[in-house]
Amino acid sequence: MLYLGLPQWSHPGWGRLGINSLADYARYFNCVEGNTTLYALPSPEHVARWRDMTSDNFRFCFKFPATISHQAGLRDCDALVQQFFTRLSPLAHRIGQYWLQLPATFAPDNLPALFQFLDSLPAAFSYGVEVRHPDFFAKGEAERALNRGLRDRKVNRVILDSRPVHTSPPSSIALREAQRKKPRLPVHAIATAGAPLIRFIGGEDVALNTQLFSSWLEKLAQWESAGSPWLFVHTPDIAHAPALIDALWPLLLSQFPSLGPAPKFPIQASLF
Repeated sequence: MLYLGLPQWSHPGWGRLGINSLADYARYFNCVEGNTTLYALPSPEHVARWRDMTSDNFRFCFKFPATISHQAGLRDCDALVQQFFTRLSPLAHRIGQYWLQLPATFAPDNLPALFQFLDSLPAAFSYGVEVRHPDFFAKGEAERALNRGLRDRKVNRVILDSRPVHTSPPSSIALREAQRKKPRLPVHAIATAGAPLIRFIGGEDVALNTQLFSSWLEKLAQWESAGSPWLFVHTPDIAHAPALIDALWPLLLSQFPSLGPAPKFPIQASLF
């Protein structure tokens, strides 16, 4: 099946769409990025509330904390990793995949640390790795070694598609900020395991978004026939992410009829 969601489950601008909580969000989407854990571990009380506000059909894709991926560089962090898994254990059956987002400074000579880290993780979960160092996108030995190591371990390579953001004219503050922050890297549509994860960073031009997204349809269908791809849709101003989902829905429905009708928000979502 195709998992489809947004980078977060709440935003002040979504209240008018009827999304005021995780429980509301989960009525429309079957998964969500767990960006909050990159910056801090949630309290046990928060984890319990997340469990109570979702069903067993919902999936979280939590990121490993930056204390592990950025500060420790995946080395000598067993206690931090154990704390992470323990804290999220009430949601163990609702984990889509745990997601390791590595900084651009994580270079090919760090691959042994990555593979040793992945080998130490519990086998009960699915994992994804997002790299940002340019050498991992150069189609050379560094990228081949990365892909080979991920395939051997059945770990997914997370794919960032920021083309719409960097192709759009900088027409708003939010878009200019996204162009400054979002990596501008080649898009390599590579599945190293059965649950490839795509982060599609849309811009503010609806026609350009749909044009660039259409190139994913065949690949998503191919991956869905053999596994479970994940698609997370971003916008420069996250308030507009539901509207981008609405714009992309007819394209998705052409390949995935089982998706059914687009989310029926109380009022129409808008990119503007």
